[in-house]
Amino acid sequence: MKKIFKFFVIAGLCVVSASCTKLDEEPTSILVPSQYFNTEADAEAAVMGIYSLVANGDGYGRRLTMVLQLLGDDMDIADIGTQSSRIQLNSFSHDASNQDILAVWRTAYLGIGAANAAIDGIPKVQMDEKKKNALIAEARVLRALFYSHLVQLFGDVPYMGASVTDPATVTDIPRTKADEVYGHMIEDCKFGVANLPDTYASNNRARPSKGSAQTLLASIYMIQGKWAEAATEAEAVIKAASSYNYALVRDFQDLWKADLGFQSEHVWVADFTGGITGENSSNVDYTAPMTGVRDADMQGWSVLVPSNGMFASFSDQDYRKKISYLLETPIKGVMTPWSKFRWPKIHTAKWCLFPGNNAGADGADSDIKHVIFRYAEVLLMAAEAINESKGGPTAEAYSYLNAVRARARYTPQGQQAYPADATGMTQAQFRAAVREERRVELAFEWKRWYDIKRWNIVVESFTKPDALEKQANVKDHHKLLPVPQDEINRNQNLLPQNPGY
Repeated sequence: MKKIFKFFVIAGLCVVSASCTKLDEEPTSILVPSQYFNTEADAEAAVMGIYSLVANGDGYGRRLTMVLQLLGDDMDIADIGTQSSRIQLNSFSHDASNQDILAVWRTAYLGIGAANAAIDGIPKVQMDEKKKNALIAEARVLRALFYSHLVQLFGDVPYMGASVTDPATVTDIPRTKADEVYGHMIEDCKFGVANLPDTYASNNRARPSKGSAQTLLASIYMIQGKWAEAATEAEAVIKAASSYNYALVRDFQDLWKADLGFQSEHVWVADFTGGITGENSSNVDYTAPMTGVRDADMQGWSVLVPSNGMFASFSDQDYRKKISYLLETPIKGVMTPWSKFRWPKIHTAKWCLFPGNNAGADGADSDIKHVIFRYAEVLLMAAEAINESKGGPTAEAYSYLNAVRARARYTPQGQQAYPADATGMTQAQFRAAVREERRVELAFEWKRWYDIKRWNIVVESFTKPDALEKQANVKDHHKLLPVPQDEINRNQNLLPQNPGY
């Protein structure tokens, strides 16, 4: 993709670069949708350009996922010399001046601006209607993804449902109630379900398919507590799994081997291509070094590590414990236990061990497929939603939970007995079992913060006697991040600030 387009979007005059490879071309002008969209190739390039804000150093490549991990109780910081903005988030001492929070806000709105430009411009192009609607649907589901992060992190946020051609107009846009934003997201997802393909060529899991849209829709309903609707959508994905080519991979370890590429369990991923970077942090990925070991042969940075209680909270019989944690690694060619690392903390192995052959020496700019959703989560979503909507577990709910547990029993050395199938549970017992399965299965995959928010156990999670991570500062208002002060300075209609800040 050698074409570059630029649009006016929120936060002043912002630039969105459509690049999947490192580009040297310089744009000759700033274009708006009415000027740009002339051919089918223009329509395709516009949609492809949105991905530079998904697979991005301020998106899934570091900033977004780092913020989510630091807020959750499953991740902590080892290197206390890391940037202060990270220390603040991890200790719940952040305020509206935090630069990581600002980066997440701005990148999401850049992505929304790019999506809106595509949504508004593509209808003008003369092309096959089915393909046109599929491209519009792709942009709309991507827009819903960006908003899903914004509204969960900040609550009420400005909803922008059309492209902006005059940057002056964004300085008076007020915040939109979260429920209204969710309503728009639901409409986008439903349009995606109606118009997106079941699969893409080359097994591409980075582009949202019909199953991706249904999964995102189910997750929105779960956030809203609309359990029957969530169950319907999640089960629709499960029932169509063969059409979507979804299945659990046999070996849990394979999910974290970047060189294996797209896998059957990937419902939707942020796709990074090793050794290649583009403008404005596109395709920049620092997940491997952020989680890797400082001063080890892997040249990691020891920033993001499991919280103190995580390792012990996993059963020693659980194969996922072996895969999820890093207890030793070579340092100057000698295998060294974690107690002798520069920062003596158990690390997580999910991202740093197999970042791909094209990654840098420290694992940066990797081939990692960063999980947005995977099929194991769909199964757990369905199990949870059925239990809540039916007043207790059904046979189907048990089958979904037990499918995830059954996969966990596989090891290369043979089947093991742990974890056993769930059976004979009350609604409360099944609820606890599904929540625990999510915690273990999805550990360190930037899901935990959204889960404890959704379950309304944020303060409890950090202050109870057996907390995985003790944080005395956490208060109820920390469920939302502050609106960045830089954005308020540009637009006073973003006031009032979220409570507590």
